[in-house]
Amino acid sequence: MTTVFRSLALAVVLATMGIGTVRAGSEAPAGYYADQKVVYHNGGSGPDEAAYFKRLLANLRNHVEAVGKAHVEIRVVSLGDGVGLFQSAANDKELAGRIDALKGMGVRFLVCANTLRERKIDRTTLYGVGEDDLVPSGVAELARLQAMGFAYIHP
Repeated sequence: MTTVFRSLALAVVLATMGIGTVRAGSEAPAGYYADQKVVYHNGGSGPDEAAYFKRLLANLRNHVEAVGKAHVEIRVVSLGDGVGLFQSAANDKELAGRIDALKGMGVRFLVCANTLRERKIDRTTLYGVGEDDLVPSGVAELARLQAMGFAYIHP
């Protein structure tokens, strides 16, 4: 059997089973992704933070849209320079709108209280960060969520 014939036969078998490749720009077929619990680690990205934060928020939106709001639980833990996301959003309506849209999709943003204390940042100066959004330690929260079955992503 030639390689081409084997590949064609495999494609036919997969297609008849409803399994195949999802092309870029298309929605995943129903049931393609199992329910997911994911924690994103937002530690900032040095001198290119504005672009990093926009990519992070785009990744989050794409993740929810691919899996479906009812099938994914996402937490974003921001610590260190990652807190800059909320400092920037306080003065950037586009960034603030993206955060609000993600919250509306069920994404939960958590902020490290250690970072705020060590950097002398007043929580009330951060866009959209309430008392319930603070965690004692960002790194400990990442470990806690992973122990609870959340997959870890550091974009």
